Amino acid sequence: MEDLDMDEPRADEVLVRIVASGICQTDAHARNQEMPVPMPIVLGHEGAGVVERCGSAVTSLAPGDHVVLSYQACGHCRPCFSGHPQYCLRGFDANFGGARLDGTTGLHRAAPAKTEMHGHFFGQSSFATYALATERNAARIPRDVPLALMAPLGCGLQTGAGAVLNSLQVAAGSSIAIFGTGAVGLAAVMAARVAGAATIIAVDVNAQRLTLATELGATHTINAREQDVASQIGKIVHGGVDYILEITGRPEMLAMAVDCVAHMGTVGLIGGAGPGTKAPIEMLSLAWGRHLRGIVQGDAIPQLFIPTLIELYRSGKFPFERLVRFYEFEDIDQAFADSRSGEVIKPILRVGKE
Repeated sequence: MEDLDMDEPRADEVLVRIVASGICQTDAHARNQEMPVPMPIVLGHEGAGVVERCGSAVTSLAPGDHVVLSYQACGHCRPCFSGHPQYCLRGFDANFGGARLDGTTGLHRAAPAKTEMHGHFFGQSSFATYALATERNAARIPRDVPLALMAPLGCGLQTGAGAVLNSLQVAAGSSIAIFGTGAVGLAAVMAARVAGAATIIAVDVNAQRLTLATELGATHTINAREQDVASQIGKIVHGGVDYILEITGRPEMLAMAVDCVAHMGTVGLIGGAGPGTKAPIEMLSLAWGRHLRGIVQGDAIPQLFIPTLIELYRSGKFPFERLVRFYEFEDIDQAFADSRSGEVIKPILRVGKE
């Protein structure tokens, strides 16, 4: 832990006192330099907290608001103007550049050695007691729900549920297979049940997670360590499933997904792989009207979709509390270790009081 100086919020920024922050695999990839982020940097991108101060141009938030923090976008490019900020032309720099888009950072090492510290990770850097965010990536939520629990709605859970409900728009009575049942995949399982999918197939190598997937709505499970995934899917749904979500990031699984989806079906790619990774997809497979598309953040507008997920949680249809384990902030290393080992699905760090 290190003490840093933080600038006052600029005109379009809000100062948020962090109550909790989820830990996502993206944090681990950045920490381990498996993806290019500048160092040293304050990570964390599933923050939840209370607005303390607002810049002069902020109109939709006020001090005292409870917020969940999500991804950042420039707000000015063609995708942003067309209602698709998830695909912002400057999205990589906005989320992984370690600074604001103008190149400045609001974090500094304390005097006397006042040097720049990279931050603004996903426009927040929520592994900290305070964060600078903006209206674009802060979603106000009701005050009567447990604020700390809501933290992972800002990325992982939003991504999995949004992929089903927004990106694929899974139809009632349809079939879907979900490759990977971590936090994102299990959120997709719960959302598929909400959507009314008749067949929900969960695929993983972790037997305990497959059991949980069944409890959360999966109608079938396939243990990829013990069974042939393609043949099992063929036995469950003749002619292939209507939708497949590939979350593992493994090239062979993406190729298999294209082969296992029905004619005119859709494969959604969520799982991230390292730069230069290629998947051996047979081009003829796509000729049968099959669709393959990438998905970022479940095509979710956080200010609209996070409240929707909260209402599903209230009604018992999105019981994501079953995925989480809380850790004290100082136990962050143990939380990362437990996430890496698979002992916990979604760690949440308790940073401050609600």
